Amino acid sequence: DSGTIATRAATRRPNRLATAALLVVGAGREQQVRRRKQLRADIPFGPSDTLVDCAAYPPLHPDCPRARGEAISPYEEPLFHPFARLTGLLAEQGARTVVTGLGGDEMVALSPEESVAVAKANAHITDRLPWLGGRAKAALEFSEDGVAPAAVVNSITLLSLETTAPPLLRAGIWPMHPFTDPGMIRLGEQLPIHWREFKALQRRQLESLGLSADVCNPVERESFVWLVEQSLRTYGVPLMRRMLAQGSPLFDAALVDPDGLRATLEEVTSQPYDEEFHAKLLQVVDLHLAATAFLS
Repeated sequence: DSGTIATRAATRRPNRLATAALLVVGAGREQQVRRRKQLRADIPFGPSDTLVDCAAYPPLHPDCPRARGEAISPYEEPLFHPFARLTGLLAEQGARTVVTGLGGDEMVALSPEESVAVAKANAHITDRLPWLGGRAKAALEFSEDGVAPAAVVNSITLLSLETTAPPLLRAGIWPMHPFTDPGMIRLGEQLPIHWREFKALQRRQLESLGLSADVCNPVERESFVWLVEQSLRTYGVPLMRRMLAQGSPLFDAALVDPDGLRATLEEVTSQPYDEEFHAKLLQVVDLHLAATAFLS
């Protein structure tokens, strides 16, 4: 998505746009480096390219502002440490606007009625949360009461924009997300399945620029899932064990059940990692760190 937006912008404003990215860890790392190199060689981007290696700035690392006890909202970017590092570097370079591909997923997403996989993933979102405390479970009954009317922009997209905006705005950088423009959203709603499935629209746009199959149809998944797994296992588990030993405002408020959390930690350390389930523990840690910081 970001590649689609970036290449389109660069062809309209040749040699003027700088590029920046977070370098992932895991299976897609070498592929990401290779694809970015090809993109910059084939498209008239500006000379500046800023790359932050997530392996050097993993979330929850002792140097992470969250882990150091700074008052960072739990609603901000889950990958706060590498994202804040990249934002700071861009601000130092004089950046005033960042254009992203956020919203591209939702623009061409298949509905549960169109995809069995999507239906299963949606069902998996609300199950298997044994760490929920009594007050949190009681609140689930009313989670859909009094909600705001549906917006033009998908709620998941709005959530993504909400998490990324604060660090950028604090640094004096204005975020722009072309895929969230109402016109683009209406276009996505009108596209037939074969233009949305596997992001065919974005891939065809890249292909129209003469880019290689490696760029347009990468084999490996370039994702932060491995970064989250490593961060949780390396830094998150000790933090949560400290929560269990020393207490947490989340336990006091009955938002998190310590027995359920303890059982989940045993599962994380003894069983294969479940991306959909275990990754949600990052939210528990972020909320605990935020509550502790704001109450101290």
